Amino acid sequence: MSFQLAVCAEMVFRDLPIVERVNRIHDLGFAAEIWSWHDKDVDALAATGATFTSMTGYLHGDLVDPATAGEVVRTAELSIEAAEKLGVTRLNLHTAELVDGRAARPRQRATGEMWLTALRTLERIGELGARAGVTFCVENLNTVVDHPGVPLARAKDTLALVEGVGHPNVKMMLDLYHAQIGEGNLVELVRRCGPAIGEIQVADVPGRCEPGTGEINYPAIARALAAIGFTGTIGMEAWNSADSATALAAFRAAFTV
Repeated sequence: MSFQLAVCAEMVFRDLPIVERVNRIHDLGFAAEIWSWHDKDVDALAATGATFTSMTGYLHGDLVDPATAGEVVRTAELSIEAAEKLGVTRLNLHTAELVDGRAARPRQRATGEMWLTALRTLERIGELGARAGVTFCVENLNTVVDHPGVPLARAKDTLALVEGVGHPNVKMMLDLYHAQIGEGNLVELVRRCGPAIGEIQVADVPGRCEPGTGEINYPAIARALAAIGFTGTIGMEAWNSADSATALAAFRAAFTV
């Protein structure tokens, strides 16, 4: 069983410009991921020849807010245009817009209107994805350490949204770092999410560094993913605890099944 392994270029080789980071990741045999695209030279990134698996799928707006959900859809269309240049097939969404990691419009509880708005907005985005041949993935977040004020952030919430929409171009970006902080029970979570998973993202807890630096048994997670037949992308969205090349080697070792 093998997975496609990707590395977030925003978080490793940080002494290098972003294009050189992507080149290093590519040279080491990994696919690359980026967060934002609007502040980067997309043509220069495309010229690296690297495989890009994921990037942000919107710029502004909240999936849960009738007043700003239209902005999510509008900027999703712009993200699709950038994705075409890079060959990206998965575009990442959050339930709320983030500014420096925090919710732009913090909410401490979810309402029925938020659920319905998110579902209706994801239906629209799913149709965008179907026309463009890309999948939008809703990422779960933790609100304890990194992303306070984000509603419907837990993995069980993003799973409910994805299953509620029931669109083949809307999946989960199942982030196991965030899930460990907010929910735990990761092996059972992987089994439960199963077909709803578009991609897995990983980092260890605490510290958000590469697998093997914290409490998560990632080799066990890898075996659980193999057991459910997952053969998709696993992205390391983690800081490196020492040098970046060593961190990437540890990531590969954890997910070699």
